[in-house]
Amino acid sequence: MMPDLGKYAGTVLSAYGASIILIVGLVWLSVRAAKKSKKALDKLEQNDG
Repeated sequence: MMPDLGKYAGTVLSAYGASIILIVGLVWLSVRAAKKSKKALDKLEQNDG
């Protein structure tokens, strides 16, 4: 169910591909930062108790 993009198909598909790669990268960086923050918070909470 692909629309006919004509002569712009390569440009449009490469833009979609780049966008998907950037979104996946941002999600990965966010998850990694959240895990790092949680680990640091857990360490601080253990030192308090």
